[in-house]
Amino acid sequence: MSCRAIKALGEQDVEGLFDSPHLALIARNNIATIGFLTERIKGIEREVISEDALQDAFKNLLTIPGIGIILGLTIMLEVGDINRFAKVGDYGSYCRCVRVQRLSNDKNKGEGNRKNGNKYLSWAYVEASHHAVRTCPKANRFYQRKMAKTNGVVATKALSNKLARASYYVIRDHVAYDGKKLFG
Repeated sequence: MSCRAIKALGEQDVEGLFDSPHLALIARNNIATIGFLTERIKGIEREVISEDALQDAFKNLLTIPGIGIILGLTIMLEVGDINRFAKVGDYGSYCRCVRVQRLSNDKNKGEGNRKNGNKYLSWAYVEASHHAVRTCPKANRFYQRKMAKTNGVVATKALSNKLARASYYVIRDHVAYDGKKLFG
């Protein structure tokens, strides 16, 4: 069963699914736990949203596919002042959306500084890219093109880099997201 189908089940729906009453008891307890935790998560989200509203510079982040209120708040709180990044590449590097390479004369000179940057921004943009693949057809097409050439991790990071670059300009210039600029 899919996760969505399990969440839709009620405790009384479980009786017909299992032959053993012990398995039905375990399933009822799991469903009750899922319901309880879902309510607690919603309560935490309500509290965070009421406590910390998005600043004006970050409100346009919600127009980017894959970024909702929680990810927008995460990005706002982790970035701070966007003007501390001189170029969009600096921001992408800080978000851990680009690969760290040290090359000299096309020879690899080390793997240092892999962990530089902000791990929470990296997480936020990866989550945004996962959601964008499901909800935005242009993002899905970009992801599928990358998947055909490489693997899923590289395709996800490439899409998260695109979203980070778009969010840099959205925050810096106080403009809404334009999909034509991002995906052509």
